[in-house]
Amino acid sequence: MALRPYWKGYLKLSLVTCSVEMTSATSDSEKVKFHTLNRETGNRVLSRYVDSVTGKAVREQDEVKGYQRSEDEYVLLEDDDLDHVALESTKTIDISTFTPRDEIDWIWLDKPYYLTPNDKVGEEAFAVIRAAMEKQKMVGISRLVLGRRERAVMLEPRGKGIVLWTLRYGDEVREAKDYFDDLDKAKPKKETLPLIRKLIKKQTRHWDNQMVRDPVQENLLDIIKSKKKHRRTPAPKKPDTSKSEKPSNVIDIMDALRKSVEADNRRSKKR
Repeated sequence: MALRPYWKGYLKLSLVTCSVEMTSATSDSEKVKFHTLNRETGNRVLSRYVDSVTGKAVREQDEVKGYQRSEDEYVLLEDDDLDHVALESTKTIDISTFTPRDEIDWIWLDKPYYLTPNDKVGEEAFAVIRAAMEKQKMVGISRLVLGRRERAVMLEPRGKGIVLWTLRYGDEVREAKDYFDDLDKAKPKKETLPLIRKLIKKQTRHWDNQMVRDPVQENLLDIIKSKKKHRRTPAPKKPDTSKSEKPSNVIDIMDALRKSVEADNRRSKKR
């Protein structure tokens, strides 16, 4: 079932404009969510802010945001202060820059949205913009106000539509070299690579969304279903570890690879 649009506005490239709508490409609405209840009454428990020193409840009108400057010192920010830095929400995605798609690393991508035409009149203009980017393997870069914060966004052609990605802020991304540059520069032995490639080939499967299924979610749903029917709670399914070998510190990589290939061959014969 199609979700309600998260945002409606216009897509603009120079003098070409069309009406569009944006819908979140991901959802967690199917996830099991819990409320905290009072066991004695069955009523929901409400959370309240309390003073960390006095322990007394704080009235809503006395709540104020603060930026911690030192251990016990805060800079207070009133609603008026925050309103001054808030941005007005514009209803136009004005593509100001184009860049090759392969120059934007995965780590900058934050949240995906599906961008589609909002009416029949704008479908042709939308299709022209999408097709031109796809032909030249380019993505569009623009800015958009979401939740009163301006976000850089990337528009990527996908199928007949466009995927709009919000991009992470510069101070959110850590440099990989800070973590990888100190790794051992030793190269793998040539004789190990054929065995690794053989393992990869034998264990290659076409992508299926069952590869990322959530067994905890399934167990929770089983428990909830059984409680609805007042049945005994089923025990969670446990993986069969009787035949699996415990990992150990591998010293001889070649020996470990040979054993892995042999074990994989035995499993293939059984199937």
